[in-house]
Amino acid sequence: MRRIVIDGAKCVGNGMCFQIASDLFGEDERAFGVVKGDGVVTDDLLGDAENAVMACPEGAISIVES
Repeated sequence: MRRIVIDGAKCVGNGMCFQIASDLFGEDERAFGVVKGDGVVTDDLLGDAENAVMACPEGAISIVES
């Protein structure tokens, strides 16, 4: 099972993740990215997840196998 994760120590809140993949990401009260729900990346959302990983300038997003 694939999951999307955000490294909170790297995130600076530029918002690319939730602009690209709003089904997977939201923002917290400080406008930092947060993973929605359990972070499971289904096949239909994999492209959006990969685009968010590539677009994050801080490299704070990754897709992990669990």
